[in-house]
Amino acid sequence: MFDDDQVKRPKGHEVGMPIETMSVEELNERIGILKAEISRLEQAIGARQKTKSEAESLFKF
Repeated sequence: MFDDDQVKRPKGHEVGMPIETMSVEELNERIGILKAEISRLEQAIGARQKTKSEAESLFKF
């Protein structure tokens, strides 16, 4: 009645999503997605810290 090929899998990863039915390949793909997102967030933090530091140096008396 249900065809596994017709089950739509999410393309991204949501924190807390069920992982029990995922294959090793799918889990590795999710890890890659999360690592890339962590890297992107770390770059954003670095950029904000640089901007903050530059602004603070301009307004020091």
